[in-house]
Amino acid sequence: MNSPLLEVKNLAAHIQAMPALRDLSLHVNEGEMVSLAGRNGAGKTSFMRAVMGHLAASAGHIHLAGADLANVPRHGRAALGVGYMPEDRGLVPQLTVEENILLPLWVSATLNQGERLALAYKLLPEVEQMRQRRALLLSGGQQKLVALARALAVGTRLLLLDEPFEGVAPALAQRLGEVIHALQGTSLAVLMSNSDVHHGTALFARQYVIERGANAKGSA
Repeated sequence: MNSPLLEVKNLAAHIQAMPALRDLSLHVNEGEMVSLAGRNGAGKTSFMRAVMGHLAASAGHIHLAGADLANVPRHGRAALGVGYMPEDRGLVPQLTVEENILLPLWVSATLNQGERLALAYKLLPEVEQMRQRRALLLSGGQQKLVALARALAVGTRLLLLDEPFEGVAPALAQRLGEVIHALQGTSLAVLMSNSDVHHGTALFARQYVIERGANAKGSA
């Protein structure tokens, strides 16, 4: 049996001495779509930030394709093929849409920027139409689409999508769902957090439920 692409075991982390994650474990296989569901404040964003190196782990480990991410700096994780769509979108306001998408590609020595940009635009043609606009001029919904395009551009192995449906209009939620659904059957793994345990369940092979920073009983 092959090892999981992403393997997290007994992960703990703190924010200002308060426990944000407590002994959390999960795994995602290559090409698998997995949901991380939990109420607001349950620790979903803290988990995503820990995987990306923005929140230091105090215990446990995170492995990507067998490599310990504790030894990989924050800027190096995108170069490993991990695309991250943060809940707050994380765009640089003064940069154009295209420059925001290219940001994580600039740290990769192996990815072809033109090819990856073309892939993102193929999946999200509406983003290509606004590629020269500055991010600060976009609506919140448009920024969500750009953040997803950026994650798709660099995410050759794994996508981490933090609450992509949170606070968006139904039409945009449907569009985001269509793009994510189009990734099914590919080698790209997707781990998506959601505050609604029933939202988008048809997309996922498995679901973990997080409560107070820990695995809920009976989850996945």
